[in-house]
Amino acid sequence: MAAYLVRRLLLIIPTLFGIMLINFLIVQAAPGGPIEQLIAELTQPGGQVTDTITRTGSDVLDTGSQSGYRGRQGLLPEFIAEMEKQYGFDKPLFERFFKMLGDYVTLDFGESFFRDESVVELVIEKMPVSISLGVWTTLLVYLICIPLGIRKALRDGSRFDIWTSAVLAVGVAIPSYLFGVFLLVVLAGGSFVQWFPLGGLVSDNWESLSLGGQILDYLWHMVLPVFAMVIGGFASLTMLTKNSFLDQLHQQYVVTARAKGLPARRVLYGHVFRNAMLIVIAGFPAAFIGILFTGSVLIEIIFSLDGLGLLGYEAVLRRDYPVMFGTLFVFSLVGLLLNILGDLTYTLVDPRIDFEGRT
Repeated sequence: MAAYLVRRLLLIIPTLFGIMLINFLIVQAAPGGPIEQLIAELTQPGGQVTDTITRTGSDVLDTGSQSGYRGRQGLLPEFIAEMEKQYGFDKPLFERFFKMLGDYVTLDFGESFFRDESVVELVIEKMPVSISLGVWTTLLVYLICIPLGIRKALRDGSRFDIWTSAVLAVGVAIPSYLFGVFLLVVLAGGSFVQWFPLGGLVSDNWESLSLGGQILDYLWHMVLPVFAMVIGGFASLTMLTKNSFLDQLHQQYVVTARAKGLPARRVLYGHVFRNAMLIVIAGFPAAFIGILFTGSVLIEIIFSLDGLGLLGYEAVLRRDYPVMFGTLFVFSLVGLLLNILGDLTYTLVDPRIDFEGRT
């Protein structure tokens, strides 16, 4: 097993390199880079031209310029060249790419182009929100869907199975963000009752509360966004669990175990469970990464939660390259490590699995 882990860890290096290279080339080919974003802000009515002149101590306006990119009209070419040098865009493409990777190896993720903060500080600042959503959502989805899927498999074709399938179909048909808006309107003071807050991770007076009050206040704020995210994850995992157990219940070893007179509970949890759960465990890393880093973007916007999803979304819109590539590097690395963790979990569920023997 040790040799397998070493191979998987070494494979992270070329995989991560390929992910970063492909995304770097795609982003660089997209129109409207960070320099154009800055120029648009400087040249728009009521923009930041005055502040920039004050900082640089030089004139940046050129009212006679009529050539080049339209957003550059009104700015001196020298000023534009100075900005490109400041942000490193005066260097060749691949030189910038390998410098970025070299900085990442030393854990230097740079500073945001637009926020005047380091990428590490931004990620640490936003991470509690996204981790709260991801952990609670994943925990509730697995704790509810796995027993429900097993129950549906054991009572396949019954009224319970039919009615729960109908509920799951309704749940998966409603987008989580739309359900979140519905919860806000009904339960957060929209048109009915105000049992829950409109948004935020904690209340304004959170620091003045006792420890128990802080925990309750935090959970109070988490109810609606987590509930909205859980709804969308019910159907797929429940049906995956049900179908996996149904497939195993019809295997010959189950018939043999029952013929030997083993109790039904022992057959289910001693033999069927470990085999049926393999496919469910296989999807855990991808499900967690999806919930943590992508599935919460709209939920964070709706419930005014300033987390990693919202940070990444704004970074893409503003072409904030340090934030985009820094978070991509960290999240990709975490995802690859979670995949290895998923393989280790395989062996815990079923010790018969031997990754070392695979060719």
